[in-house]
Amino acid sequence: MLTRGLRKVVRPLVTSVPRSDKFHPSTQSEFINELHMIDPMEIERLPVYRVMDRSGKILRENQDPKFTKDQAIKMYKAMIKTNEFDRVMYDAQRQGRVSFYMTNYGEEAAQIGSIAALNPDDLVYAQYREAGVIFYRGFTYQQACDQCYGNVDDKGSGRQMPVHYGSRELDYVTISSPLTTQLPQAAGSAFALRRAGEKRVVMCYFGEGSASEGDAHAAFNFAATLNCPVIFFCRNNGFAISTPVEDQYTGDGIASRAPGYGMMTIRVDGNDLMAVFNATVKAREIALSENRPILIEAITYRQGHHSTSDDSSRYRSIDEVNMWQKTDHPISRFRQYMMAQGWWSMEEDAALQKSLKKDVLTALVTAEKKKKPSIDSMFEDVYDVPTPELERQKAELMEHLKQYGKHYNLDQYSQ
Repeated sequence: MLTRGLRKVVRPLVTSVPRSDKFHPSTQSEFINELHMIDPMEIERLPVYRVMDRSGKILRENQDPKFTKDQAIKMYKAMIKTNEFDRVMYDAQRQGRVSFYMTNYGEEAAQIGSIAALNPDDLVYAQYREAGVIFYRGFTYQQACDQCYGNVDDKGSGRQMPVHYGSRELDYVTISSPLTTQLPQAAGSAFALRRAGEKRVVMCYFGEGSASEGDAHAAFNFAATLNCPVIFFCRNNGFAISTPVEDQYTGDGIASRAPGYGMMTIRVDGNDLMAVFNATVKAREIALSENRPILIEAITYRQGHHSTSDDSSRYRSIDEVNMWQKTDHPISRFRQYMMAQGWWSMEEDAALQKSLKKDVLTALVTAEKKKKPSIDSMFEDVYDVPTPELERQKAELMEHLKQYGKHYNLDQYSQ
């Protein structure tokens, strides 16, 4: 019975194939009569799309996104805003004022160029090096500092590590520390949006190191087979913590993997804000109109340490970092373009940096003075109605604090 049922299902697929040398209806592969192994080293490498050269000069006029002055200044200020926050918070961690921090040095164009190309209500799944993305959407210095301190005004109630931002209002899903968990989640969200008929896409950021995780395969395959309107945006910055790309893969980067899943793809110069913007605009258009996933690989360079727990001088030279800072810094490249248009000056640049540094320091000091979330809050937000076990644990803690509270600094917690 089962065999006959299968035959009834399979037969139409077989008979529908044209009478030619096709092996399988899903691949439509041709038969060949000569043994030939495909060597990936013989396949042409995917090119890197760019609009500007390293001096900020547009290479082809028809690729110019034609930013207005206001658009260009908004994007540039967002990059500087991210950069200044990094400088102050990195120093704050070194002073022992926050426990942990991760900078975005060298990846500002990849972040701002991509988020500027989306609609404000497109859903974002980030990793942990996309501070510029949430800043561009309106996240304030104060909100970011409150999160890094885990104080009473932290939207995450002090339950996350620093730099793990999130905002329901800004359609920015809270960051998870484990690598790659956001990819299958993004595919699922995109599938849900498509089924609901919403005209929104999902943007999912990740690093090339995350692409080595099994979750990346699952996400790509689900997104492609379920026709999900999601943009997978890979920041290929050269290192997975201390592991360089040559030790991560031997193939042609990350973008080359997309065709195997049936996804469209493009590799862009991640230090070229215009190239990133153009690629993301096109990717969003395709994802929304055709319900297809797109993979963008942005080639960039992580100019800072992986985090404040890392010393990158142990696995790369200072000269290498200095070379990138001097010859291909994404902020410098876009600034040169703006200055050539007569839209910006070095005097304005200095004034902006000074003003933003003051704003970060003000937010930092304010966050330091705030109390931690209430002790009761650790039992909230998981269950709509607390379970008996949770109630028992809460009662046990309260009783413990009633007896031994004098041994704890309870004044630092809000009531």
